[in-house]
Amino acid sequence: MLSSKAKYGLKAMVHLARKAGDGSVLIADIAEAERIPKKFLDAILLEMKKVGLLSSKKGKGGGYVLARPAEKILVGDIVRLLDGPLAPVPCVSRTAYRRCDDCVDETNCAIRAVMGEVRDAIAAILDKTSLADMAFAMKPEPILMYDI
Repeated sequence: MLSSKAKYGLKAMVHLARKAGDGSVLIADIAEAERIPKKFLDAILLEMKKVGLLSSKKGKGGGYVLARPAEKILVGDIVRLLDGPLAPVPCVSRTAYRRCDDCVDETNCAIRAVMGEVRDAIAAILDKTSLADMAFAMKPEPILMYDI
């Protein structure tokens, strides 16, 4: 499940993508518009700045901007940064592999086989979706109760 940290980070990045070209955006404005606790948002944006997804400016006219075009920022990179590996179990992670403590035979584990497919499906979507796709092209579809 996507953490609040990753959800807020994505919401903030979409907000900044939509404001690209308008200059720097204040944290307080992002927090208010996206209903994100400001203190939590401060930490999230600082983390994204440290890895080069955002740039910031202090003082008058200061705030945050995307460090590169929204088309060049992948949703998968944001989620991995804020939430860690996409794998639902550690034994299928490509970046943080760890054998499961209770596993007797990893090569014949049915759970591992299915969870590997889950990881691949999640990665396939997140790693082909840019921030620009989220900000401008995607139209949210209604979620029906039987879809959950």
